[in-house]
Amino acid sequence: MDIILLGPPGAGKGTQAQRLQAKRGMIQLSTGDMLREAVAKGTPVGLKAKAVMAAGELVSDAIVSALIGERLDTAAAHGAIFDGFPRTHHQAEALEVLLGERGRKLDHVIELVVDEDELVKRIIGRFTCAACGAPYHDQFHMPKVEGTCDACGGHEFKRRPDDNEQTVRTRMAEYRAKTAPILPYYESKGLVRRVDGMQSVEQVATAIDAILDS
Repeated sequence: MDIILLGPPGAGKGTQAQRLQAKRGMIQLSTGDMLREAVAKGTPVGLKAKAVMAAGELVSDAIVSALIGERLDTAAAHGAIFDGFPRTHHQAEALEVLLGERGRKLDHVIELVVDEDELVKRIIGRFTCAACGAPYHDQFHMPKVEGTCDACGGHEFKRRPDDNEQTVRTRMAEYRAKTAPILPYYESKGLVRRVDGMQSVEQVATAIDAILDS
């Protein structure tokens, strides 16, 4: 089964993708991660991408498509979760060709729908233990003893510098701009399903399972 998982930063795509990989053996295909990996390994596509990036240019759709094709051939026998691709109508058509050449098709496009103001609260309240990485939140999950990590007893905590309201809203605006072109394309094919991303992780997971098993 091949799916696209859509949603703005902080909507929970990464958490749900990890769960699908563990439960169903699917592979998350994140174009950013794949580019870095291909460049590091020096694959034919990676070498092309490295040359383009070294020249300060954007990696072309053709290179990204070749990268995805390479990965589909080697690592996605149990299905793929596409993350960050496609972002344009042209890329959506290219993905259809890539899958078709391998006797596959896109099964679902699942969008995690979130309330922007609530998502901002969710993201800017996040912090972690500096020692072990245990996650906390100003509103939803404070340490049981103030200033002490529940998991390791550490006393230092940290926040991501980009977890601030202005950055979060900018990232959400970018998401809307990038996904707006492809949603009508997939809606016309009857592939788009929406899940309330403001539910708990387990409720979102249950809703996604219901879609995949339908």
